[in-house]
Amino acid sequence: MKVLEKSEMKVITGNHAVSYGAKLARVEVIAAYPITPQTTIVELLSEMVAEGDLKARFITVESEHSAMAGCISASIAGARAFTATSSQGLALMHEMLHWAAGVRAPIVMANVNRALAAPWSIWTDQNDSLSQRDTGWMQLYAESNQEALDFVILGYKVAEQVLLPMMIVLDAFILSHTSEPVEIYPQEVVDAFLPPYQNPYALNFDNPQVIGGLADPQVYFEFRYKLQKAHERAIQVFKEEGQRFGELFGRTYDTLEPFMLEDAEEVLVTAGSTTSTARYAVQKLREKGHKVGLLKLRMFRPFPFEDIRQALRGRKKVGIIDRNLSYGHHGIFYQEIKSALYGQSGAPLLFGYVTGLGGRDIRAEDIEAIYEDLRSRTEPQEIIWKGVRL
Repeated sequence: MKVLEKSEMKVITGNHAVSYGAKLARVEVIAAYPITPQTTIVELLSEMVAEGDLKARFITVESEHSAMAGCISASIAGARAFTATSSQGLALMHEMLHWAAGVRAPIVMANVNRALAAPWSIWTDQNDSLSQRDTGWMQLYAESNQEALDFVILGYKVAEQVLLPMMIVLDAFILSHTSEPVEIYPQEVVDAFLPPYQNPYALNFDNPQVIGGLADPQVYFEFRYKLQKAHERAIQVFKEEGQRFGELFGRTYDTLEPFMLEDAEEVLVTAGSTTSTARYAVQKLREKGHKVGLLKLRMFRPFPFEDIRQALRGRKKVGIIDRNLSYGHHGIFYQEIKSALYGQSGAPLLFGYVTGLGGRDIRAEDIEAIYEDLRSRTEPQEIIWKGVRL
């Protein structure tokens, strides 16, 4: 990967990659409440603000609910707002997430995936972010620390065009507290890609207006119609801006990322850091002569229905690896992909694998075992547990 001439390479954690992404995006308001494992994101930002490296208002609040309320207020006043959270903190924000989407506030928030209580856990799975999938927030899942930084910048670029909030999701500890080389781009190049935020509906004393007021049945429906249409538009905006990001920074982003998919008969689907392990496993399986490919799901909301259909059409079998579970139903990525392929000609057999909950390791040999199980099955299966110890 070509590094920009004035870029700086740093070996940093995923959390600090997010912090640098927010700095490069020139965020103007940061609402902060600490929760493991995201705390070091806002800690580093507080240092940047205190030392004058970032011109922003840093607000310490008494809860995650208030953190999001502060971001909403800042955004509708015309500022570029940022916060970060995890797990129970994200759950406590739930009410305000609906408000952020409903008032069309293009906030960017980093959520460090952490399993929900009870019992208590500080390790990773995806249930915290996925349980917010119906709040109206866009969601991007990072595989690496570089993606975590890039997605903050790209997140604002998309969010501010479609006026929707964006959640950047990264795995606890596997990314958040693990150091990798990350390219820190020149500020002037980021500025060329992401100009200052201009909120066309910002509060204005000369033109008073009500935001988030009571909507009776004669108008509420239309608000929700427009929210859905903004999500539908966001897919194309993300594709266009992901392409432009690649032209400027050398890394192009799309809703999905295929690996060895051209002639693949069986496909494994992953999201987040599990993808790196799965990519290595697929390489090893290819060396053994297996026609297997990998599909990384990068954008979860809005869900890229047509991209999924194109990528998986004509395959024999697809194994979806879920580090999450909708209790009483199935793995959540499995549900979504199943709905995308329903009624499609040439759709493959689908198999849902649930594994790695609460941060349990997903090793390359575990991925290979999932693939061998996939090959052995002839009838679709909604939940196949891998790694349970009873």
